[in-house]
Amino acid sequence: QVQLVESGGGLVQAGGSLRLSCAASGLTFSNYAIGWFRQAPGKEREFVAAVSWSGGIRSYADSVKGRFTISRDNVKNTVYLQMNALKPEETAVYYCAAKVDLNRNYAWGYDYWGQGTQVTVSS
Repeated sequence: QVQLVESGGGLVQAGGSLRLSCAASGLTFSNYAIGWFRQAPGKEREFVAAVSWSGGIRSYADSVKGRFTISRDNVKNTVYLQMNALKPEETAVYYCAAKVDLNRNYAWGYDYWGQGTQVTVSS
C-alpha cells in the first residue's frame, strides 16, 4: 500500500521560510517522480514543483522559481520542498504526489497523493 505523508507545514510570517517533507512508503521510491501541489480555499489545486526519480530534473511553477527548492533523498525515501520568501497568497494545503517516472510532463498525471499539510502565511 502506497503511503505519502507530508509534514513541516505551519504558520509563518510573510517573507519567512518553511521546509516541507514528503515521506513515502510502499513503493520503489527511486522509480517515482514526486511532485508538490497546493490548493487554497476556493481555488483549484495547482502545481508547485516536481523532481525526477534521480533528482536530476527539477521543475517549478513560474510563481515559485527562485524561492522554492525541491530535493530528494532516495535513501530516506523522502522529498523536501524548501520554501523561502513566502507570501500570504501562498497560504494553502500543500500535497505531495507520486507517479512512475517516464520522463514526461512533471506537472500532471500523478497516481498517489498524500493527505496534505497546511501552510499559513500571515501578512
